Amino acid sequence: MLQDIATTESKYKLFIEKVAASKLVWALKSKNGWANSHSNDSEDVDVIPFWSDRAYAKLCARDDWKGYLPVEIPLAEFLESWCIEMADNEVLAGINWDVNMFGKESTALNVALDILEQLNAINSAISFKNYNSINEFITEISESLD
Repeated sequence: MLQDIATTESKYKLFIEKVAASKLVWALKSKNGWANSHSNDSEDVDVIPFWSDRAYAKLCARDDWKGYLPVEIPLAEFLESWCIEMADNEVLAGINWDVNMFGKESTALNVALDILEQLNAINSAISFKNYNSINEFITEISESLD
């Protein structure tokens, strides 16, 4: 179990680093909508999986998600629209799941905050529609989490 936790944490960290660098997040979509699942911890909690790389997403387009295609989401849109809406709807983010649908599940605001902090750490510029800066966005999310 400890190795599983270490693996999911490592994949989560990789996700944060790669999406901050590429400014892209990947999800699976079909004609019926976006891939989603129930939490591994509770059938009552929904999760939308995201990947840091098109290839990772494509590997998971099988079984129930056969016919889904990897679609890129610009990072600013992911942070401002997806994460905020998911938080409002209490939907978790599944991060860099493997083909067995195993990986970290996290609140969308925690994922957003980790990405924003990584963007700050690498001194990366990103333009938002609703925020003037990364720090303004971080402040708002941090206040929401308190």
